[in-house]
Amino acid sequence: MAYDLGTPNLRMEGEDSIAWCVIDRPAARNALTPAMYYGIKRAVRIVNVDRDLSALIITGTGDVFAPGGDLGGRTDDGESPPPPDLGHDILPFITIRDSNAPVIAAVNGICQAGGLLIAMMADIAVASDRATFRVPELLRGIPDATYAAALPAHTGIAVARDLMLSARSFDANEAREMGLISRVVPHEDLREQALVATRQVLRTAPAARAEVKRMLNDRYGSIDYPMMFWALEHSPEPREGMRAFMEKRAPSWVPPDTR
Repeated sequence: MAYDLGTPNLRMEGEDSIAWCVIDRPAARNALTPAMYYGIKRAVRIVNVDRDLSALIITGTGDVFAPGGDLGGRTDDGESPPPPDLGHDILPFITIRDSNAPVIAAVNGICQAGGLLIAMMADIAVASDRATFRVPELLRGIPDATYAAALPAHTGIAVARDLMLSARSFDANEAREMGLISRVVPHEDLREQALVATRQVLRTAPAARAEVKRMLNDRYGSIDYPMMFWALEHSPEPREGMRAFMEKRAPSWVPPDTR
């Protein structure tokens, strides 16, 4: 059975009791539009209320899982815009984290920004040995509140500083060693190993699992979304960072001798 997530760039199909949500926007390298972010949130909600479904696996297509939001601000034909004035409620990260139904990330390739947050907030992230990762928000002038809260809980303060302030790339094995993801598998085995992880979680008792997840999630602390969205609306840095990205140049804050 197929489910409508409000955008042609997401495909959600049930496979017995397990649903797959596939990020499929190859023309934009799977960059996430607002409708796609909200569609992933819808997918999690569906699997929590549909009695025929027990778990959700999120994956991408080709060599890209998800690179984060579309910095060009583009949307595609056929997308249903999210309800107006949602602010941070458009984002799926907390919904994924708090889902009673298991959510598994099958990371097939490039995974950064919002894509990496999806993987981190999933119950288990299974990554291809070809996957690569990055936390690039500060390159674009974005003070990302979810990362500031979640990343230290996964990696510790020193590594979180390194990843956020350097915005460097790293591979799947390093991501596992740092605690961002938990499993790395041969690329050709990714689908089957994602199913294995999902079935393992489904063996655990739902009510007890929900209580354990609640206690684990307390380690993230508060997420300062008001600050983040104020900066996105009022600070000149996100606009300059996104403009520089589209123009393929260094932002104005980068010292000329280091560009």
